[in-house]
Amino acid sequence: MLVDSHCHLDFPDFAADLDAIVARAGEAGIGRMVTISTRVKRLGGLIALAERFPNVYCSVGTHPHHADEEDGISPDELIGLTKHPKVVALGEAGLDYFYDNGSPEAQARGFRAHIAAARATGLPLVIHSREADADCQRILEQEVAEGPFRAVLHCYTGGRELAMKAIELGLSISFTGILTFKKSESLRELAAELPADRIMVETDAPYLAPGKFRGKRNEPAHVVEVAKVLAQTRGVSLEEISRQTSANFFRLFSKVPAPVAA
Repeated sequence: MLVDSHCHLDFPDFAADLDAIVARAGEAGIGRMVTISTRVKRLGGLIALAERFPNVYCSVGTHPHHADEEDGISPDELIGLTKHPKVVALGEAGLDYFYDNGSPEAQARGFRAHIAAARATGLPLVIHSREADADCQRILEQEVAEGPFRAVLHCYTGGRELAMKAIELGLSISFTGILTFKKSESLRELAAELPADRIMVETDAPYLAPGKFRGKRNEPAHVVEVAKVLAQTRGVSLEEISRQTSANFFRLFSKVPAPVAA
């Protein structure tokens, strides 16, 4: 069994054939999917989607691109929204300096609010960090010093320094189809180096389809391709990487019930 720890099933790309998408994931051995929030104000739709499919769960959070739009959402508000049984994580929140969406100040405020909510609830925070390694590392170090929290740096494409600092701070790292791209040699080198108990796989669907499906819409079933490359990179079998990444997921996303077989 594999888990797609990060996808966006509520996006319009899936509206026409969502039932088929979820069914294909099940046929491919994807036992759980977490559809990740990008706007707190749209949580109702995510919860409805998660309630529709037994193997789908969701998070609550504000993507850094929408940090100005949802600036001022408090940790207490986030904490209250995690009470629903299908809401299993905070985020995605963090820093994105690649696009000029969301002011850095609002992104940082939102990031810290989500960290506070993760700390208070014990739920994991899904961190988005792009072209912001130094500031992300600084905030993580400052916040961990205030008290521990659980988190994963999703869709990791940052440098080795941030990754190793995250590991040192007790966080996890998740890889997408970018790991399969020909140009991603340095990312594969990093993936080979990380501790086995801190790695996960995801699709970030509908984006970042792995090399085999490059240029097409991504979907949770394709997480198998990410797992295959991660297994090759680390010199282990697909079965071993599936077991390890799934175990890591259920340990971090502890609100998600694990199948008996897992």
